Amino acid sequence: MASFLSFLLGEKKKSASVAKERLVMMLAHERGGRNASDPDYLPALRRELVDVICKYVKINPGDVKLNLERQDNLEVLEVKIELPEAR
Repeated sequence: MASFLSFLLGEKKKSASVAKERLVMMLAHERGGRNASDPDYLPALRRELVDVICKYVKINPGDVKLNLERQDNLEVLEVKIELPEAR
């Protein structure tokens, strides 16, 4: 519960940790209240991932791909990020 309150109150954390918490909360919320064929949160999730990644690495936003697969009662979120070559 303390982690949730810290998240809501904006306590300083590393952005990767915050992004992970947001992802977990978003997926839990979406699983409970949406139609299985309507992944309407994916565009917002993709935008947030691009924003976080761009803080550390210059990427083309089109190089971030999300894919949600469903099999029976299991959902798998696949994230593919094409990173630029090291110079």
